Amino acid sequence: MQTFSETGLKPEILESIEKIGFIKPTPIQAETIPFLLNSDEDLVAMAQTGTGKTAAFGLPVLNKLDLNAKGVQAIILCPTRELCLQITADLNTFASNLPISIVPVYGGAPIHNQIIAIRKKCDIVVGTPGRVNDMIRRDKLDLSSIRFLILDEADEMLKMGFKEEMDAIMGETPDTKQTMLFSATIPPDISRMAGKHMNKPKTISVSRQNISNDDISHEYVVTSPHNSYQALRRIADITPDIYGIVFCRTRQETKDIADKLMNDGYNADALHGDLSQAQRDYVMGRFRNSKLQILVATDVAARGLDVDDLTHVIHYHFPDDPENYIHRSGRTGRAGKKGISIAILAPSETRRLGFLEKQTGKKLTKRQIPTGNEVFELRLQSHLRGVASTDSEQFDIQQYAHTIQTELQDLSREEIIEKFIAAQFNRLHKDYSNATDLNVTAADRKTRSTERERVPRTGAGAGVGRNDKFARYSINIGAKNNLRPDVLISIINRQTPDRKIAIGKIDIQSKVSYFEAESSHEHHLIQAFKKARFKGMSLMVQSMDGGERGSERGGSPVRRTYARHKRN
Repeated sequence: MQTFSETGLKPEILESIEKIGFIKPTPIQAETIPFLLNSDEDLVAMAQTGTGKTAAFGLPVLNKLDLNAKGVQAIILCPTRELCLQITADLNTFASNLPISIVPVYGGAPIHNQIIAIRKKCDIVVGTPGRVNDMIRRDKLDLSSIRFLILDEADEMLKMGFKEEMDAIMGETPDTKQTMLFSATIPPDISRMAGKHMNKPKTISVSRQNISNDDISHEYVVTSPHNSYQALRRIADITPDIYGIVFCRTRQETKDIADKLMNDGYNADALHGDLSQAQRDYVMGRFRNSKLQILVATDVAARGLDVDDLTHVIHYHFPDDPENYIHRSGRTGRAGKKGISIAILAPSETRRLGFLEKQTGKKLTKRQIPTGNEVFELRLQSHLRGVASTDSEQFDIQQYAHTIQTELQDLSREEIIEKFIAAQFNRLHKDYSNATDLNVTAADRKTRSTERERVPRTGAGAGVGRNDKFARYSINIGAKNNLRPDVLISIINRQTPDRKIAIGKIDIQSKVSYFEAESSHEHHLIQAFKKARFKGMSLMVQSMDGGERGSERGGSPVRRTYARHKRN
């Protein structure tokens, strides 16, 4: 399928999408639309955010609605209020020439108004699982005769703890409906849900090559953790027209970074879960309308925020999950425009580069953080070019000649130029005139490594009478897999029953975990994990200190001790 006109969509729909510039379908649209238009079978589609999923399911559903029917014909479930409103807005645009009513249903807004809107006329409900389930329990939303059920970003809804609500909602729908499940990944929970609620669904998957497009430049810089904020400033300062999202791990970090940027004079704000709905709407509205240049956000808070003109996505840290990296990066480089995805890495995080590149299929290019002089000169050049290209005929400057001459009569031409430049750049020059080099070199890392070796680390080794140095490893399971420190120790024990390997610090994150073990056992530990599985999935263990990689499995009694661990 080369164009939308070849799909068989109604003329009214084609006219609407042509007005907004839809000509050639995206890969997921090209696969999904013909199937849904010509089949009533269930569908499982794997596609990332930003690939055109709303049109992929929305256009066929709009095309197949009975315009004379009464009651709700379709329900679309999605994880967040922002995505709910985004889908509703898109569907209203697609259906602008059709007598179709679409009602968004979400928390944080008066439920009474939503109930009234559904009573008046409602063909499609777009909602979050919590609010939709609430309305069903109140007998205000009847899904007994719907024809279409769409689960958008199903994996995110499960991550956010909506499994019970989703099961309850789907239990209220008829067996005869057509179910469409869209997800960035298909983890076991999604497979189980599909098996329970869907009837032999067709599977469509868009390859990662199509998802992570060539219009995005993938880059990274390396600096000490305490210099990360200054590195962020320099990235922003060398790009005066930056329009991007800075992704942080936690709400608190999001607040802190946004506050620093605003205090330092940047046009920035934060988006996180602690904001009221009115505050979120205000921030997102300003960002969508380009009133903000930099939005600092968590992954969850940025859900549903689709902006086509972003120049940058900046990862203040590497995300735990490679799929999150693809999600984030895919927000730039859209609609044929170029974009940059750049990660600010601590030296220890560079060890994850190989794993991330393998999982995402993208090569990240190392960039140098510009020096203070480079930043200042680039900004000066940009400003002077802007001055040179300014249209000076917008007003009659001669009208103000007397005022200008009176105020500047004691200054020479050169002094006037110097004063205007100084007025614009004094603060920037003060910030960067004596700025240090933020880049961490291989020599720097070697020096730090040597210093660490001079001070042996202690911990779990004491439990077995040892004081060996420890090495750090990563494993691709975490809290989402119900991993706990004792479970991880048991896995290692069972996999290496012939060795007593001391385990040190354990750091369990969402989808990946880190642990320390005696470095003298590194080769044996890695080899023991090859060709292994855990709960049916292949796992990968990687030395964070540059060692080999392998897979891992479980098996044997707990006999290790660990001195300390933290759980995120």
